[in-house]
Amino acid sequence: MSAFSSLSDFRTLLVDMPGPDQEARVAAEVRNGQLTKPPGALGRLEELAIWYGSWRGTDRPSVGKRQVIVFAGNHGVTAQGVSAFPTEVTVQMVANFQQGGAAVNQLSRVAGAEMSVHALDLETPTADFTQSPAMSEAEVVVALLTGWNAVDADTELLVVGEMGIGNTTSAAAIANALYGGKASDWTGRGTGVDDNVLNIKTRVVAEGVALHASDDGLEILRCLGGRELAAMAGAIAAARAKRIPVILDGFICSAAAACLAKAQDGALDHVVAGHLSEEGAHGKLLDALDKTPLLSLDMRLGEGSGATLAINILLAAVECHSGMLTFAEAGVAAG
Repeated sequence: MSAFSSLSDFRTLLVDMPGPDQEARVAAEVRNGQLTKPPGALGRLEELAIWYGSWRGTDRPSVGKRQVIVFAGNHGVTAQGVSAFPTEVTVQMVANFQQGGAAVNQLSRVAGAEMSVHALDLETPTADFTQSPAMSEAEVVVALLTGWNAVDADTELLVVGEMGIGNTTSAAAIANALYGGKASDWTGRGTGVDDNVLNIKTRVVAEGVALHASDDGLEILRCLGGRELAAMAGAIAAARAKRIPVILDGFICSAAAACLAKAQDGALDHVVAGHLSEEGAHGKLLDALDKTPLLSLDMRLGEGSGATLAINILLAAVECHSGMLTFAEAGVAAG
């Protein structure tokens, strides 16, 4: 049986999602205050460990199965010339992921994460969103379900990433529709387009936003998104249902997540931002989501690469929190 069969069903699921375990959070805070270090000496590592423990329901967490999922989709709007690469590259990169040859494969291995890729109807791009909604309700529900069903029940930490030529255009349109301003505020160079293509992208974003203005985050996802963005949103929501913490990747992943945040207050409480992408508007989007990135390394690859790298930061935070001795255990005067 499907978890949902319509956007209305999905919206209801978002309303009914579980929250963190507050008793576990308090106990983790107490433990943190007893560890052999000055208060606050590990900075955000302390906050991360407590946050992670509260979602896993324990004051002394460990991070078991780490899952990295890359979703791939093609965009009809690329016919307007918004990308430096042809849509065939999406298919080719999926094959590269499958044979372990992409950056995210290597970063997943380093982080001890299980990585998989899901291609969503690559032979059928979404519609050009300057002419009509990118997806019908049936299409966006299928994509949301693909993401929802891709999250394993025994996963304890999730990263979702994407591959899709043209998807920075889609992400820019979503961000512009959700948070206002001018199309140029949100539209960047993506894969490295020149000024002429950037002007085309900006026009396309403005036209799409003008056509599909809405206060409904899920409708914005349907009308301006892509199958891979919807799948990421579905996976992030599924993780919340299972109390699995999530690390966000870059601009495109954050735009997908923003649709959930717009649809339901607090929908991203189980989420942290893995890194600040070099895609120009990512910082502005993270500010809108009230998320502070863990890393800033001038990355702009996508694929879930920045978030996968950030897994290692979370692992370090949890290991320090759960593995350190308290002052009493170590026989050290607390001062």
